Amino acid sequence: MADNPIPEDILKIQKKLATYEKGSRNYKKYTKILAKHVKRFTMKKRVSSHIKTIETVEKISEEKIESKKS
Repeated sequence: MADNPIPEDILKIQKKLATYEKGSRNYKKYTKILAKHVKRFTMKKRVSSHIKTIETVEKISEEKIESKKS
């Protein structure tokens, strides 16, 4: 389960959501909670992806500068 890309908190919410009847008050409540967690998770992934991209671009530009100096 360690290689599972889905966080444990999202899985717990999904399991809890599956126990409720669709359309019930608790179902709607947990749907909103799940949406918030999923949104936060995807934003974290996007930010880390952007950071990796920026680091890669900086690394490539540094290598080009060094190669021009040589």
